[in-house]
Amino acid sequence: MEAQRALEKVEGVTSHTVSVSISLDSKRVYAFVSRPENLPKWAPGLCRSLRKSRGGWLLETPDGEVAFRFVAKNKLGVLDHYVGEFYVPFRVVPNAAGSEVLLTLFRQPGMSARGFAKDIRLVERDLARLRRVMGR
Repeated sequence: MEAQRALEKVEGVTSHTVSVSISLDSKRVYAFVSRPENLPKWAPGLCRSLRKSRGGWLLETPDGEVAFRFVAKNKLGVLDHYVGEFYVPFRVVPNAAGSEVLLTLFRQPGMSARGFAKDIRLVERDLARLRRVMGR
């Protein structure tokens, strides 16, 4: 029943933002998340392992190897990145003494509602794991 409700929520939806609150200063969260080497620690839904390559990183994902790169480091908490050719908006924003971490998924052309719902669940798990890894 829960799976059916999840599918109904994404049918016809073209984007979905997942967020998590972390009781830690946004600069500390950004510093941790902006290091690709930390991806396997908190984002196993995306990255099993990684290695440096020219121009970025190569991630070993559940679907095989894919190129990965963040935008340039900045003071605004922007962690937008590319997984292959797919653009993923990603932010760490201050919220009082803590942080909000937000990641937006775009439903890709030809992606089924079931596939999109699965991606959303993976990101929800990864961001929940990030909160645990950060100790908050």
